[in-house]
Amino acid sequence: MTDRVEIAGLRIARELYDFVVNEALRGTGIAANAFWTGFAAIVHDLSPKNRALLEKREALQDQIDRWYRDNGAPSDMESYKGFLREIGYLMPEGPAFSVATENVDPEISAVAGPQLVVPVMNARYALNAANARWGSLYDALYGTDAISETDGGEKGKSFNPSRGAKVIAWAKGFLDEAVPLTTGKWAGVNGLSFVNGMLRLGEGSGVTTLADPRQFVGYRGDAADPEAVLLTRNGLHIEIVIDRANQIGRTDAAGIADVILESALTTIQDCEDSVAAVDAEDKVIVYRNWLGLMKGDLAEEITKGGKTFTRKLNPDRSYTSRGGGTLTLPGRSLMLVRNVGHLMTNPAISDRDGNEVPEGIMDAAMTALIALHDVGPNGRRANSRAGSMYIVKPKMHGPEEVAFAVEIFGRVEALLGMAENTIKM
Repeated sequence: MTDRVEIAGLRIARELYDFVVNEALRGTGIAANAFWTGFAAIVHDLSPKNRALLEKREALQDQIDRWYRDNGAPSDMESYKGFLREIGYLMPEGPAFSVATENVDPEISAVAGPQLVVPVMNARYALNAANARWGSLYDALYGTDAISETDGGEKGKSFNPSRGAKVIAWAKGFLDEAVPLTTGKWAGVNGLSFVNGMLRLGEGSGVTTLADPRQFVGYRGDAADPEAVLLTRNGLHIEIVIDRANQIGRTDAAGIADVILESALTTIQDCEDSVAAVDAEDKVIVYRNWLGLMKGDLAEEITKGGKTFTRKLNPDRSYTSRGGGTLTLPGRSLMLVRNVGHLMTNPAISDRDGNEVPEGIMDAAMTALIALHDVGPNGRRANSRAGSMYIVKPKMHGPEEVAFAVEIFGRVEALLGMAENTIKM
């Protein structure tokens, strides 16, 4: 039988209790007794509401099941919708409203890009996803069927220069579309430099510039002979890597060794569908990996191709801006965390009546506590520069359940000393 710690009417599995006290709370300024007492109050106040909402779900589903048994598949959709409205399954549309949410990161509010979902229980996958913000276009093209294997373009077991040439041609065609030049094509560029406040492409009589000079953001290295040039399109960044000593760069007229694209802007670190966390031992793995992501110290030893290395979170990327200052861009995806929905309970904690606590309430408190290492008074602000925490809350049936989630998050914010609406849903 699991060893338990009793506090404020809760019976908490020892391994979860120890993790919270010795790891999650450390550095937050919150005392262990204050946390558990406050969390117990949330559990005992809100668990009955949670159960009532689930009973309402079940009652609605019973009525719908009965309707199907009596009527079969609906042929008159208006009549069927009328039935759903009558039982309260479909709600009337409310009045128009506007949202003016503050402290939202641009990855959520302003810039569109890919979003990954990954099981946070698997440290390797979680790190790979968080690090997928920046990726090599050359590698992506070479290793996939985006480039045909016909006409000498086979991948093979070693580098195929013919396939490499196809990759480079495709990538430079992409640059022609995304960051076009005033004259000529990227394939004809034989040098890049920053001169008199402008990005100069080419040398001698072949000098050209960007059709839109505003697309040049900055560079790394010497302005006259940069190691990298940073461009932008629709708020996303493109880094041109220049390295004439590189196997690829030394065969390129401009010394371009790679094109790095800003890709996965956001990642959902998932505590729900993509994991099976059924007890305290599992939940501690989930929460410990989330803690490592928020503290920036999650690491995983990986063996690949006979070699062992440690995978960690990528650092931020630094450049010299076109104005001469330092420009720093996030090196990782903005991470959201998906909590479980209102349905599940978990045996890791039981309440004063012996009931397993709703897992959604537990996830809200634990993942938000851990997020203090990023957005709290002593937080790193390395994930959310705007100082917010983003929770994906799934499988809610109607406005009452959404309002209940808002109530949970509000109570958790108060428990942790977070400003109101720090948690974004």
